Amino acid sequence: MIKDPHSIIVRPHITEKTMGLASGDPRLDLEEAARSYTFVVSMDSNKLEIAKAIESIYNAGKKPGDGITVEKVRTIKMHGKSRRVGQRKPGYRPDWKKAVVTLAKGQMLEDYGV
Repeated sequence: MIKDPHSIIVRPHITEKTMGLASGDPRLDLEEAARSYTFVVSMDSNKLEIAKAIESIYNAGKKPGDGITVEKVRTIKMHGKSRRVGQRKPGYRPDWKKAVVTLAKGQMLEDYGV
């Protein structure tokens, strides 16, 4: 079954640490830096589906040689934190999955986190 790329990629995960990864290594030139971007993805997606979804979303409407290329995808399942529900009953936030996508050197996503 073919999944929609927008159902695989839920949203970008924006924190101070992920924005530092997205800006690349400050000691390197912009053409040499490999940038990593973090996304919240669906729990049933795998690394190949995530890479194809990122490339199809960000390469839409571009010429075949002008798009981005995903080099590496790393995933982690994040367990939901406990929270209070009502007066005494403990509850939990839902579990979610995070993917760190590394692009080829010199490439960047223009509208990440906007």
